[in-house]
Amino acid sequence: MTFWLVLFAVGMIVLVLSFIFIIKAVGRFSFVKRIAKENRKKKILVSAGIVLITVALLGFIFNIINAAMIVIHLLLIWIICDGVNLILKKCLKKEPKYYYAGIAAVCITIVYMSVGWYYAHHVYETHYDLKVNKDLNGKTLKVVQISDSHVGTVFDADKFMEYIEDINKLEPDIVLFTGDFIDDDTFKDDMVKSCKALGSLKTTYGVYYSFGNHDKGYYSAERRGYTVDDFYNEMRKNNINILEDESVLIDDSFYIIGRRDGYISDRKKIKELVEGLDESKTMIVMDHEPMEYDEHADAKVDLVLSGHTHGGQFFPVIHLGEWLKMNCRTYGYEKRDNTNFIVSSGIADWEIKFKTGCISEYNVITISQE
Repeated sequence: MTFWLVLFAVGMIVLVLSFIFIIKAVGRFSFVKRIAKENRKKKILVSAGIVLITVALLGFIFNIINAAMIVIHLLLIWIICDGVNLILKKCLKKEPKYYYAGIAAVCITIVYMSVGWYYAHHVYETHYDLKVNKDLNGKTLKVVQISDSHVGTVFDADKFMEYIEDINKLEPDIVLFTGDFIDDDTFKDDMVKSCKALGSLKTTYGVYYSFGNHDKGYYSAERRGYTVDDFYNEMRKNNINILEDESVLIDDSFYIIGRRDGYISDRKKIKELVEGLDESKTMIVMDHEPMEYDEHADAKVDLVLSGHTHGGQFFPVIHLGEWLKMNCRTYGYEKRDNTNFIVSSGIADWEIKFKTGCISEYNVITISQE
């Protein structure tokens, strides 16, 4: 909690500084100078008015958090453009007629955030081919991993159903959902319809689920209009297998192990979960947060699937979680000893409707014996 309070405080300071910088920068446009008739106080007022009206419109269109993200990105891009402008001025030894740096900053931000919007709202299909040194009874296993849909943030249940239809065309052997299916802002109707959509997957071995930190919600049940038990019941009603610190042997050839979320202090250690399991069989772990990589490798599991990080979400803080030792990996594939690790960027986002440092995706993982 302390970390998030500090992060929030830093974010607020950065946001205030962004406003100050951008207001001063907007005052350098010639049209603002003309409106203010070169009066310094009027120029500040006009600049502030333009910035505040623009931010209010962005807040109305996207919400206040996403408006803040756009402002912070604009600040960073504007600082870079001003730096380039300063270098060019010194090289050319003259002042440009127009404030090209400001024009460039606004245009680049619009393009950059538009690309970020596209990456957040367009879901890619990412493929991995893995070999394991365990007996799969001659099978090649096609696993689809879904993660972090946060239904209601980027898309609703109807759009989620479209993704499910695309996954059905892949004819997966098994689908593993690694947490954060819903969020505090997921309405009951969307939750019910999304559970039904997930349950409509056609697989050989079924759909398995491990919880993320947002599934149970951070606020009261009244805010969402349903309880955690209601969510559990809808999942089970649609034949979605929930694993919380549990394992299941499938077709006498591989295990699925679902871990409780890392924020839960009393969850079992991975060594406890594999104790008594047949080590000659392939073990696939669902663990929402990409943590404890060394412990998973020591436990000799074959594959660990995670989400949670959203692929770093946005530049330039993509690897912040790794730097602060909050996760072992932000995105993609890693191997330690004989254990494979995959972190999905998820098919949606929490709150922020842009991905400027990664894509949205579900993973198609083909597992075969060496």
